[in-house]
Amino acid sequence: MNNARIQAVKLLGKTFSKGGYSNILLDKTLNNIDMSAQEKALCAAIYYGVLERKITLDYIISQYSRSKLSKINPVALNILRTGIYQLKFMDNIPDSVAVNESVNTAKKLKLAKLSGFVNAVMRSFLRDEKQIKYPDSEIERISVEYSVPLWLGQMLCENYSRSQMQSLLEGSVEKPPVTIRLNNLKGSSEDILPRLSALSPVKTPAEGCYEICSGNVKNEQSFKDGLFHVQDIASQLCCKAVDPKPDEVILDVCSAPGGKAFTMAQLADDKAKIYAFDIHEHRVKLIRDGAQRLGIKSITAMQGNASEYSESVPLADKILCDVPCSGLGVIRRKPEIKYKNYEEFERLPDIQYKILENAARYLKVGGELVYSTCTVNPKENSEVIDRFLREHKNFEGITFLESMGKPFGSFKVTLFPENFASDGFFISKIRRTE
Repeated sequence: MNNARIQAVKLLGKTFSKGGYSNILLDKTLNNIDMSAQEKALCAAIYYGVLERKITLDYIISQYSRSKLSKINPVALNILRTGIYQLKFMDNIPDSVAVNESVNTAKKLKLAKLSGFVNAVMRSFLRDEKQIKYPDSEIERISVEYSVPLWLGQMLCENYSRSQMQSLLEGSVEKPPVTIRLNNLKGSSEDILPRLSALSPVKTPAEGCYEICSGNVKNEQSFKDGLFHVQDIASQLCCKAVDPKPDEVILDVCSAPGGKAFTMAQLADDKAKIYAFDIHEHRVKLIRDGAQRLGIKSITAMQGNASEYSESVPLADKILCDVPCSGLGVIRRKPEIKYKNYEEFERLPDIQYKILENAARYLKVGGELVYSTCTVNPKENSEVIDRFLREHKNFEGITFLESMGKPFGSFKVTLFPENFASDGFFISKIRRTE
């Protein structure tokens, strides 16, 4: 039973019961299954679509089901989610096909007794012309419209402008851009771009950064030849904030899979001394392999715990402290993050502070450190930096990337998709004064 819809239902069951990253689970499944390219594309579209819109879909189902969601058979619920998603959000699938295929999926998955229930809920939604009856509360409406938990909608409303919030939430239910960093160690942009014609690259505001408009980057010979690596523009701007120079000693304390280390090496013309660390040896290998593909010589990849001081690590001119975080800025790429409990994130600020405090011990007097995350949660961002500066008077905040315009111009910057079509991202830069 390798039907696209059946596989999407099975994948959703694994994701919601076991967790894990959606892209890894999907790739593993599709690489080991006998389906046509068209079927695989449909499976991926439905799977990711349901992940992106789960709260919205569950709200719709709850309007038409006599049973509470918690009482519905989990497989039948995922069949309904995939069916309602096709009805509401996939214009290329006729309504009749969406309903009939959902009913057939229930039968094929040995839920024939529930196929009538699936049919009834979907046809009731159709009779109301697929209109969503939103809640009156603004926060509840945001939650349903953009499929985000109430706590996330509340946090965004309390801390950011409406335009910032909307850019993040609207982007979270749209296809994210794919951006790459050209490898200047392999040649100039004039040399490299002609070999990327199949990808239809479009220049972005960041030098060396291009958005890919077609094709699969990792299937291209130009990728295998190390002419570029995939990296969101926000991460590239983070590396530019570090401002790596030739001959400087630079630490990347939470490096794997190594994209930021690669960009910093390129910005310094492969003449800096970059030490890239990860706590797990198999992830250190990712850094080494990536550097080898790109032809980078200046990176030394090593196993190390970013929260524990090591006498063997040299003092640095520059440090990148890109700490583990909740990932709320990249929900458009990893939608399953939205459905974690907020309590899972509560310990992160203390962990992040410990890593930052330890990393700062390696910094030379006059040296500069960039702290960054791919989240928009102030507790993991500005509050961590503010606490550090309060408790360490020998550090000061410094501005960076002013030439890029707003929102730069401070020592603390939160990026949203409205700025450079980037992921949500936080960057702060500090200097050791004594």
